[in-house]
Amino acid sequence: MQFSMMKTDERTSATESTISVVVGKKTLFLFNLNEPDNPVDLEFQQCYGNIVCYSWYGDGYIMIGFTSGIFVVISTYIREIGQEIFQARDHKDNLTSIAVSQTLNKAATCGDNCIKIHDLAELKDMYAIINLDDENKGLGTLSWTDDGQLLALSTQRGSLHVFLTKLPVLGDACSTRIAYLTSLLEVTVANPVEGQLPIVVSVDVEPNFVAVGIYHLAVGMNNRAWFYVLGENGVKKLKDVEYLGTVASVCLHSDYAAALFEGKVQLHLIESKILDAQEERETRLFPAVDDKCRILCHALTGDFLIYGTDTGVIQYFYVEDWQFVDDYRHPVSVKKIFPDPNGTRLVFIDEKSDGFVYCPVNGTTYEIPDFSPTIKGVLWENWPMDKGVFVAYDDDKVYTYVFHKGTIQGSKVILAGGTKIPFSHKPLLLYNGELTCQTQSGKINNIYLGTHSFLHSLKNVGPNELRQMLAQTLMLKRILNDHAAWNELARACLRHMEVDFAIRVYRKIGNVGMVMSLEGIKGIEEYNLLAGHLAMFTEDFSLAEDLYLASSCPVAALEMRRDLLHWDSALQLAKRLAPDQIPFISKEYAVQLEVMGDYVNALAHYEKGITGDNKEHDEVCLAGVAQMSIRMGDIRRGVNQALRHPSRVLKRECGAILENMKQFSEAAQLYEKGLYYDKAASVYIRCKNWAKVGELLPHVSSPKIHLQYAKAKEADGRYKEAVVAYENAKQWNSVIRIYLDHLNSPEKAVSIVRETQSLDGAKMVARFFLQLGDYGSAIQFLVMSKCNNEAFTLAQQHNKMEIYADIIGSEDTTNEDYQSIALYFEGEKQHFQAGKFFLLCGQYSRALKHFLKCSSSEDNVAIEMAIETVGQAKDELLTSQLIDHLMGETDGMPKDAKYLFRLYMALKKYQEASRTAIIIAREEQSAGKYRNAHDVLFSMYAELKSQKIKIPSEMAANLMILHSYVLVKIHVKNGDHMKGARMLIRVANNISKFPSHIVPILTSTVIECHRAGLKNSAFSFAAMLMRPEYRNKIDAKYKRKIEAMVRRPDTSETEEATTPCPFCDFLLPEYELLCPGCKNNIPYCIATGRHMLKDDWTVCPHCDFPALYSEFETMLNTASTCPMCSEKLNSAQLKKIPDCTQYLRTEVEQ
Repeated sequence: MQFSMMKTDERTSATESTISVVVGKKTLFLFNLNEPDNPVDLEFQQCYGNIVCYSWYGDGYIMIGFTSGIFVVISTYIREIGQEIFQARDHKDNLTSIAVSQTLNKAATCGDNCIKIHDLAELKDMYAIINLDDENKGLGTLSWTDDGQLLALSTQRGSLHVFLTKLPVLGDACSTRIAYLTSLLEVTVANPVEGQLPIVVSVDVEPNFVAVGIYHLAVGMNNRAWFYVLGENGVKKLKDVEYLGTVASVCLHSDYAAALFEGKVQLHLIESKILDAQEERETRLFPAVDDKCRILCHALTGDFLIYGTDTGVIQYFYVEDWQFVDDYRHPVSVKKIFPDPNGTRLVFIDEKSDGFVYCPVNGTTYEIPDFSPTIKGVLWENWPMDKGVFVAYDDDKVYTYVFHKGTIQGSKVILAGGTKIPFSHKPLLLYNGELTCQTQSGKINNIYLGTHSFLHSLKNVGPNELRQMLAQTLMLKRILNDHAAWNELARACLRHMEVDFAIRVYRKIGNVGMVMSLEGIKGIEEYNLLAGHLAMFTEDFSLAEDLYLASSCPVAALEMRRDLLHWDSALQLAKRLAPDQIPFISKEYAVQLEVMGDYVNALAHYEKGITGDNKEHDEVCLAGVAQMSIRMGDIRRGVNQALRHPSRVLKRECGAILENMKQFSEAAQLYEKGLYYDKAASVYIRCKNWAKVGELLPHVSSPKIHLQYAKAKEADGRYKEAVVAYENAKQWNSVIRIYLDHLNSPEKAVSIVRETQSLDGAKMVARFFLQLGDYGSAIQFLVMSKCNNEAFTLAQQHNKMEIYADIIGSEDTTNEDYQSIALYFEGEKQHFQAGKFFLLCGQYSRALKHFLKCSSSEDNVAIEMAIETVGQAKDELLTSQLIDHLMGETDGMPKDAKYLFRLYMALKKYQEASRTAIIIAREEQSAGKYRNAHDVLFSMYAELKSQKIKIPSEMAANLMILHSYVLVKIHVKNGDHMKGARMLIRVANNISKFPSHIVPILTSTVIECHRAGLKNSAFSFAAMLMRPEYRNKIDAKYKRKIEAMVRRPDTSETEEATTPCPFCDFLLPEYELLCPGCKNNIPYCIATGRHMLKDDWTVCPHCDFPALYSEFETMLNTASTCPMCSEKLNSAQLKKIPDCTQYLRTEVEQ
């Protein structure tokens, strides 16, 4: 039978109101004293066997064990009764007992010669299994002690087994070495950081305290301690020491041990050395006899013994000098102290459970923020790179703090974060964010602090942790692209005085200004001055000022306030630091006050700013005094000051202020003195002082002022002065009006209208001429004024349409106007004029009809206009009409072929035009007009070339022959008979092209060949002249000589020089234009007629025809035009072409 309390929705009382009884080993009967009418019978499955035992635990739960080895858990909550919360078979054959320890939160079952222990929080997990192989008669009953430390088991054999379930959590650390209790009589020493193998030390007693040093281990109980040496060859028991009272704690380091007992600390050598000089240093008791205090806590470092007392004193005892070196007095008693590995920083906890960091170097303390009153201890970081990090821990959580020694605000402690620790874990050691903890089972467990989780290895990380780390990584990636995050990092570096790192961050984000500023200060060694600069960069200006004032350069505070325009603060600082700067600061302050509109204080500060020995500065202050005086109403003082001041700008600004205040006379006076004549004249006009305006007018450039003056003079009837002023004001309409209406000077008005193209002026002039009856001039000015309808009507009325047509033909006119004129001329039967204006308005059919009707006197011009009309129209019907007319189909009179050529050119029918050009050239040649034929072919050649159309070979050949003929005259004139002879030979070989001048050309050929020494060629052409059809036509002057050449022939001939072909380098005569090697037509030189050479190539810049550079340059020394296109040219315009490939390629394509 057991008493307990069932789980209900509402608790009426906290008393045990339920009785539970096992009935017949099969049923569990529950009787609630508060509800006697509703008892509960719980029956279980037959396969479970009989109920062996049961136990209540938790919030109304019952654990029941059965003979079959099964145990189940049920809830007594009324809604869950009858349901099994958990069921498991712990033992195969039988179960003899169960026991529950709510202190440990564990449950134990026994049977089949073993004990199995479960965690009540997770029953399906097996916490431990204890095998009892010697107990062959079966097991009995289980029972826990109240604290859960011991578990007892009776057996059928009559023996009693007692098991230790948890060890006392005893451990200590020194540097990175730790010692911890692993069983009641066993201590393990390890160094997890350096990776040394653990050393197990067996001790003689169950210890109450454990301490470890660099080379030693101490364990003890009551007033006794045993010391062990931790050597390389193993552990050796050194000695045991009895103290004068029950020991509370012991601290060890390399040579000394310190034990705290009954408010005292005994410091003694661990290994005594028998040296007389050091006997007094072997041991010492603290405090001294006359010191009435109790020591509550102590610690031992490599150099110091440190202890705290109930009077709030923290003492530093320097072991090497064997004397006290520092003390600190706290208002209340100090309960616990925790020095860092060097003893240069100390965390202590007072009786109010407040935590502080104490720095013995400068005797300052810093309160630890958010310090929990439940803190049990503190560990300092042993990793050298994180010296300022420490953790404070209680039973559930570890709090990470950072002590920042060097920030712009001074030293301070910040809370970095917190980390939960598992149940019953005691922290022993902190290294690089990894916390080594001792557990109740006598083992150690490593935990990474939440603030250092990024250092955690991925080996044992579960899926949830991996997901969390991935999320952190993605967030970090976003931060890396966030300019604001980088800026925040840089500002944090500045606050912590990490100048070099801040420079790197600012360089990364491209803040050039900050990089340059930090580069300029990073060499400063003085703390306050450097911190002041950094505080200024973080915009904490008050802190920066305090730091500057505490530094060796307090003037920096004044400079900062001046740069920030904090003039009040700057003046206060200047009084203390730099009185000589007060005038300059006053001036700057006055400028700011002036902008803000505080003129009274601005005037006062301008007056304070006058030094008397700084001319440029004083001029600015005096200018400010002048302006502020005027603004405050002291106009006389301000104006006098401005007039005496040398600055023109001041006079203009004061004048503007006075003008706004309606003080026109004084404003104009200042403007005039400042040589601002436009402004002065404008103000004089406002106060009607025309005399002054007249004086200033020669200096005035503003048209507006001239206009105002002109209107005034016109109103007074002084028209000559008015017209001059209007001209200066560029008011041409008014000038024209006065010339016409008042000064009777129409010729000047007409001149101005023509010059300015004024529409309104043209209208006025037109009206003037209309009144005089000069209709032609009136029409001209009406058109100029865009009054085309009026001009047209006037021209109709007075039969002046031809004048109107001539005028409007040169103007930018609409199609409607052109059509009106065309219709007028059509009615008057003036076909040429009608056609011309129908063409201008785009009515091509009507235009062509009128052009073709023109009389014979206008025929040539009319045909030219008809060709232009058809060219613009691009209409096949109109084209065929014009061609019929030109061919004589309509009137039986064929027109000159040149018109047909021009028509094809206008229509861009270049093939037909080229054929026509060849016909025209042939006719011109037949008529003996060789230059005309040359020009026709050249123009056609150039047009086809520009349109990238292939040149007909006949055209190219004819042009070459005609050009050779043209060159003859040039070379003969220059006395170069060889070149002239060669060109004449080429012409004579094509003599059929020159039918009207066969005999003269052959005669010239014979004479020039004879002069050039080409006797055989001269004989050949002389023999040709002796033919009957030519013989009688020879000039009598040369006839006898030619007959003598034929009768006595001389066949000697100067051999023609050979030069390479530009295509294939084949050597051929220099005047030969067809290469026997590659069969290409070679381009010819327009200066000599020779074939071109690759290394002596140039072109005419106008017509792009090739020439030999050296020959063309020589020709242009005596001539000034191109022999091909006749354009003006000089040798300086020629450029030698090093690569003629493109010209050769073009020649081949053609």
